[in-house]
Formats: sequence, C-alpha cells, structure tokens
Amino acid sequence: MGKTKLKDVLTAEVARIDKAQIAKRHERVIEGFTDEPCPRAVIGGKKYHLFNSNDYLGLRFHEKLREAEEEASRKYGAGPGAVRFISGSMFIHQELEKEIASFHGREDAMVFSSAFAVNMAVIHCMIKGQSKDSLVENSTLVISDQLNHRSIIDGIRVAGLPRENKAIFKHMDLDDLRRVLEENAGKFKRALVISDGIFSMLGEAQDIKKLQEVIDAFDDKYEQGVLSIIDDAHGVGCYGAGGKGCEEMFSGKCDLLIGTMGKAFGADGGYVTGDKEYIEYLRESAATYIYSNPISPGTAGAALAALRVIQSAEGKKLLETLAENVAYFKDEIKKAGFTLAVESDHGIQPILIGDAEKTKALTNALFDASFIVTNINYPVVPKGADEIRVQLSSLHQKEDIDAFIAACKEAWKLIL
Repeated sequence: MGKTKLKDVLTAEVARIDKAQIAKRHERVIEGFTDEPCPRAVIGGKKYHLFNSNDYLGLRFHEKLREAEEEASRKYGAGPGAVRFISGSMFIHQELEKEIASFHGREDAMVFSSAFAVNMAVIHCMIKGQSKDSLVENSTLVISDQLNHRSIIDGIRVAGLPRENKAIFKHMDLDDLRRVLEENAGKFKRALVISDGIFSMLGEAQDIKKLQEVIDAFDDKYEQGVLSIIDDAHGVGCYGAGGKGCEEMFSGKCDLLIGTMGKAFGADGGYVTGDKEYIEYLRESAATYIYSNPISPGTAGAALAALRVIQSAEGKKLLETLAENVAYFKDEIKKAGFTLAVESDHGIQPILIGDAEKTKALTNALFDASFIVTNINYPVVPKGADEIRVQLSSLHQKEDIDAFIAACKEAWKLIL
C-alpha cells in the first residue's frame, strides 16, 4: 500500500507540471533527416525546418564525422567495454584529449560522458581539493553567476557546502563579483568563481578577460588563490574567429574550461581542459570520470574529426557563414517588427514575446507551419521575459531564414 501512496504523490506532481504547461516528457520523435543542404527533420512523415538545434555548424551531418565514427567503431568496437581504469584507455580517447588541449592552448584535457557530468565532478572536486576534512573546515567559497546552467547549480549542491560558503553575483556584473571577493577575503582558504561562457537561454557572452582580471586581483588575498571555472558549452566550436569560444572572442583565459562535443562539434561527450596539475588531480578524483563509461570509440572518432574540420579552411568558412546568418537574421527579424531579448552575436537569438500564452501559441503555430523552435518561459527566464529561442546554423540558407521570418509574421497576426 505504501508504494500506491507514493505513486499518487508522483502522479499529482506530473499533473501539476502539465497544468503549468512546462512538461518536457512529450518529445517529438524524429524519424530521420532529409538530404537537403540544410537537412530537415522528418516527423510523422512531414518535413520540418530546425531552428532549435545546438548543432551550430551542422557537423553532425558531415561526411568526415560519419566516416571517422564508422572507422573507430570498426577498430575498437561499438562500446568502450568498461570504465577506463578497469578496461584501459583506448588510443582514440587519448588522441581526442590531446587534440582538445591543443585546440584550447592547454597542457591537458579529459573527456567525460557529458558536460553535465563534467560540472558535477569538477566543481565538487575543486571544492574538496585537499582532504576529507576540508568541507568541515569551511575552506572553500563558491561564487556563481546568477543565471548559471542547472548543471553548475547541481554541481555546487552535491558538494554539501554550508550556506555561508556559497555566494551568487549578479548576472554578468563584475562589480558585484568584486564586492563578493572583497567581502570574503581572509575568511576562506580558496575561492571558486564559476560561470557559463555563453548563457544558453539568451546567447549572452561572459567577457572572460574582464572576469579573469577581477579574479587575478584577488588571487593573493586567499591562501590557495581564486580559481575560475567556465562552462562554455555553447561557445566552443562556434564562437570566435577560430571557434574557440568566449576565451578567443574576448582574448581571455580561465583556469579550467569546460566544454562539450555535443553541440557545435556535432558529436557527443563533455570535457575539461587546463593545467596539468588540475587534470592529473581530477583523473584521480572525478567520480563521473572514474566510475562511468567514457563516450563510445565511434563518438570519440567523430569528435576528433570535428576538431580537425573546424581548424581547417572549411571550418573557417563554416564559422564565417554562421556569423553571416546571425547578422542577417537579426536585421530581418527586426524589420519584421519583432524585438530581440538581448543583443548577441551568437547563434542563439531569442525573440522577446513577454507573455507565456502567446509564446506557446507562436511556437505551436510555427510548428504547424513546419518550423521547430523552443519557447522559454518562467521560471527559466524571469516573469514577463518569455521568449522564442531561435538557434541558427551554418547550414541555414538565406531562403530558410526568410521563410522562417515570414512564418513568424503570419503566425503573429493570428495570435494578436
């Protein structure tokens, strides 16, 4: 009988979610993709334009990635067999880690199953970082940007820090970060400053150079320094002239950079890269690395191929095309009478609607017109900041963008 009551509680929670219209379990099932220059998703036998994908360069469809994935799978097998410290590291995983470190100008890197798994492990490990008693000693202060990703929030939560060991600075407000560091100098042995690079809901970019300048100014005011951890999952691969993310865009460098191969690189898996001392420690301490299988050999092969494509002349052209598409979209959507939530030059371009019902209605109307976008509502964004998150790709043709904007205009007439 006890489990029956539990099921009733869980059913009620699902009903609450459904009533609030924030359910996420009703995923659309994609049956395949067309072979057009900008592949469309096939759902229920109908073709849909994708304006909701993190695949900013279209690399998941690239023939070199497909070939590399097949070649690695044939050589190493479909799966990794076990965790690395048990069954050994495959050369393809080590090769990928070396390429990631080189790409970002770091000494070393390590690959995880996902960027979420990276944040869960790295944040916890760098909070702990010395002994089993370090949390009891309240030695670490964690300072997080107000709008950081859920994986960062959960990474901080699992460390079990007391309330006084956690602080939040106002979103992208470096003066407020400076205030927090100043007020806590001398109270803690070390501080961790953690932020997204690109914030996924709005496409805003954290200025890594200015952030690091603030951090460096306080490094000697904490016994073990101030460490910066940046999750640039939406920046790496597609932001900056060479696709190296916010660090390249702002000519800055953080201490530990977290990224993913599952967005602009068109493959899967997360990674962290930094100085050798940090990475060596994490290989011995990061639970989601030690006790969880790595990405499959095929996925590692595809990711390695993606890195090489991005660093080639073809990759340069893809990055230039993405930038051109972003600029074109911004101009045309404004001409159509819509307002962007922020001014961003990233592939994420949020259209501000400001009303939850209208946002949902516009998303549904666009779907009926064969365009897929994501509606973002409270509590993911503040009340009254409801938006349509549009994500652009290098594969989008001008006619695709024109057709999307025309569909927005027609749908909006019906909603008003």
